[in-house]
Amino acid sequence: MHSLCKDRITELFVLVDNTLEKRTGAGRPGLAKSEVVTILVWNALTENQHLLKDIHACMKRHYQREFPHLPGYSAFVDQCHEALPELHQILTLLLDTTAPVRWLDSTMVPVCREHRIDTYKVAKELVGLGKNHQGWWYGFKLHGSINQLGQFCALALTSADVYDGHMSKKLTNNKTVLAVGDTSYGGRAQTEPLRERNGTIFVAVPHPKKNKQLLAIWQKQLLDFRSKIECVWDRLKEHMGLVTSFPRSATGYLVHYLPLLIGYQLSVV
Repeated sequence: MHSLCKDRITELFVLVDNTLEKRTGAGRPGLAKSEVVTILVWNALTENQHLLKDIHACMKRHYQREFPHLPGYSAFVDQCHEALPELHQILTLLLDTTAPVRWLDSTMVPVCREHRIDTYKVAKELVGLGKNHQGWWYGFKLHGSINQLGQFCALALTSADVYDGHMSKKLTNNKTVLAVGDTSYGGRAQTEPLRERNGTIFVAVPHPKKNKQLLAIWQKQLLDFRSKIECVWDRLKEHMGLVTSFPRSATGYLVHYLPLLIGYQLSVV
């Protein structure tokens, strides 16, 4: 399998290297930033290793020829953390920021089980306790908006206790004509400012107390398509391993999340 994939990892490296802004100044010995990004995104697309230790071992075992300057494990971890700006840059450039219609939603990203909440310390200042129809969880909340193809238009990672409706501004822009979401996104306090500023029209699931509210056919069709973003969350969490408790630092979580989001976006672009 690895021999069949090696031509494609070269293509990925060329794409990443041509996309990243070149920075002047002497770099540290070892991998170039574009090589580090390539390794992390390649793992998200193919190997799906959850630990940097396993990613390093896989590269050393199967891709030594492609990455002859692969450093030792400790140095590799440091270089992965130092590549966060480049990972963020790649993800930002891959977002479809011009989509006129967007579907908005969020998903829970727990960092530990309930019985470990009191002893959790890794990213304690960044996470929180949230609740949805599935129950309580402790960790982050990933907010996103997608276009009709399932490509991300905008993303935001927050504490689990952040209300979905408050993120409408982050998930839309002045190119957004229609924004579709659940009841959380239908509040007038959130929709009116964006309607006045950007002309964005929100189509939201009626509140349970207004279940007799009539919907136009086009509104129902837009709302029915909301299952698409649920499929996106399912793919990221169940098939790509988004949820994890392995990172030992706050930046470690970003080193895990960002390559997965880039990998997903590349797979649907």
